[in-house]
Amino acid sequence: MDFNGQIVSAKVSDHNDKQVFAQYDGVTLAIDRNEFETLPEVGSLVQGFAYENQHETPRLTTHLPKVGLDHYAFGTVVEVRRDLGVFVDVGLGDKDIVVSLDQLPELARLWPARGDRLMIALTIDKKHRLWGQLADETIINAVANQAKPAMNNQNVTATVYRLKIAGTHVLTDDFYLGFIHPDERDEEPRLGQVLHARVIGVRPDGELNLSLRPRAYEAISDDAGMVLAVLQHTQDGSIPYTDKSDPEAISKAFGISKGAFKRALGHLLKARLIVEVDGKTILLAKKE
Repeated sequence: MDFNGQIVSAKVSDHNDKQVFAQYDGVTLAIDRNEFETLPEVGSLVQGFAYENQHETPRLTTHLPKVGLDHYAFGTVVEVRRDLGVFVDVGLGDKDIVVSLDQLPELARLWPARGDRLMIALTIDKKHRLWGQLADETIINAVANQAKPAMNNQNVTATVYRLKIAGTHVLTDDFYLGFIHPDERDEEPRLGQVLHARVIGVRPDGELNLSLRPRAYEAISDDAGMVLAVLQHTQDGSIPYTDKSDPEAISKAFGISKGAFKRALGHLLKARLIVEVDGKTILLAKKE
């Protein structure tokens, strides 16, 4: 239908308890009656977004969807079909928009999953059907902000918008561009996946270098965290115990075995949070 995806003005022709009907270019469009505080009179004009719903019924809504023709916004993936693509919720109550598999990664494990987010606009094919068009780098760059050096070490939430061999490209919730090198992740994120990352650098062009790995002190074990807390609460930041200390003394002081204590110290040493000197374990300045 020529009206699909268009914002049109249609003439009200009838109504019932549930719907208002309006005519546009010889087609009857149904509108949910609860969209109106006051029932429009027959013959009056109603403006809204025209489309065919999932049952191919011509519809009109005065509540404009988040996306439009050449208008990009994020929508949430609600269904995945390997033979077709992914369905994205753009704010239409009775229709989701399909992003074709032709636009998705070749590897199925990198496809968006339910709950992921895609920035799309609407496009119409030769049969006047609506599809979702993924935002390319030109669109992403046009909406992006330039990050400041003060953002270093901040936590950010970001959405994956492009996958490359060199790494993962993301857009943060505050519209900053970000890049995740393969060394800064355990596995490759999906297209559209929402990630919680930390800033490990700000490039001169304003793009963020991000990591999905925890800070060193966040990655330590529970036992290491307990030993770290003890160190932080001592007056001089030291304890008279090392991995060479007597097992009974360790058990009495910390309530864990010498083996567990040694592993805890190993984590803290690896995280560069402590040093062992002259029979003491000494706390270093905390690494952020």
